[in-house]
Amino acid sequence: MMLSVDEALQKLLAGLPVSGTERVPLAEANGRVLAEDLAAPFDSPRFDNSSMDGFAVRSADVHGASRQKPKSLLVAGDIPAGKSASTTLQPGHSMRIMTGAAMPAGADAVVPVEDTDAHALANGALPAVVQVYTQVSAGGYVRPAGQDFTSGQQLLAAGTRLRPQELALCAMLGQGELLVHRKPRIAIFSSGDELLPPGEKLQAGKIYETNSFTLSGLVQSAGGEAHLLGTAKDTLADVKTHLDAAVESGADLILSSAGVSVGSFDFVRDAVESDGRIDAWKVNMRPGKPFTFGQYKNVPFVGLPGNPASAFVGFEVFLRAALHAMGGVRGWQRQAVRARLMETVESDGRESYLRVLIHVNPREWQVYLTGHQGSGNLYSLVQAQALLRMPAGVKKIRAKSLVDVWPL
Repeated sequence: MMLSVDEALQKLLAGLPVSGTERVPLAEANGRVLAEDLAAPFDSPRFDNSSMDGFAVRSADVHGASRQKPKSLLVAGDIPAGKSASTTLQPGHSMRIMTGAAMPAGADAVVPVEDTDAHALANGALPAVVQVYTQVSAGGYVRPAGQDFTSGQQLLAAGTRLRPQELALCAMLGQGELLVHRKPRIAIFSSGDELLPPGEKLQAGKIYETNSFTLSGLVQSAGGEAHLLGTAKDTLADVKTHLDAAVESGADLILSSAGVSVGSFDFVRDAVESDGRIDAWKVNMRPGKPFTFGQYKNVPFVGLPGNPASAFVGFEVFLRAALHAMGGVRGWQRQAVRARLMETVESDGRESYLRVLIHVNPREWQVYLTGHQGSGNLYSLVQAQALLRMPAGVKKIRAKSLVDVWPL
């Protein structure tokens, strides 16, 4: 029985393992998936500090200050960043303070240096007296302790894929190492006597193999580790040899392309079932109907069609979600964007994924087909900026309709 896309995806995800964990240096954690919750060990900021270069003051001392009627304050000292004042600020006094430096006891506001006569001082000399040209309220230009987060607050949840901003937060927390999920190892091979490695002399009836380059790049973009096993010949024995090599490499998932259709020389299904099982064989989608998955020697197996666009779409529909799940990401959802379709499109009623270009105007996204949607047309895939999803059962979408697209 042919499965729907949603049925096939849920069935695939239910049978996948989650990678184990390892500790890595913070500098190597970009793109990895956090394997434990992280809570704040302290407040941030840890102390009240200045958000400006200026003068720490008592707000009552500068009430009513203006350029016409400046307030004169004695300057009791300097507070550079990384230092703190050892004395309490007395009435009628100020302290010069740098951005990020701790506020002195007794001060409740900061006057920016440009609102004082010290702004024009040569060589940064500390004046004995400063003229203040503006009033500030209590709390003005002060970042209070705990403004960003407080001690004990959970900041990052297990299952978070770490971006540069999360790494910066971990550095702020003093985390030199992080417990992360191991990258899923994906063994990749293609199948077909017609395939030649790029760089070899092209022969009659042959084509260059492309899918391993597409799939390895996609695997890496989804947080996986790609292990290329080359191309299997169209024999049962050679397909099994490649499957066995994948198992021996320690793969968490075996990913093949081509050989999953019903041709006389398509041996992938027989090879997998010789020491495993097939859980799904066909999916109600276009392109990519001959999509299959199961297990070989207890290692998850996924077989994608051989046509370049079919393999690409199959990865985006199924494998991207699968790799996020295997890598420990929790609740990953693809983000779709509503766009205006600028031409009428047709399909055969299968859930369809069409390659489109995006034009952004001030009001909306507008999308156009990249050209002929044949599953073997690789250049139209190169041109595509998004995939337009046509739901199952829909055979035509008229121009100017709103549609869902997946930005690539």
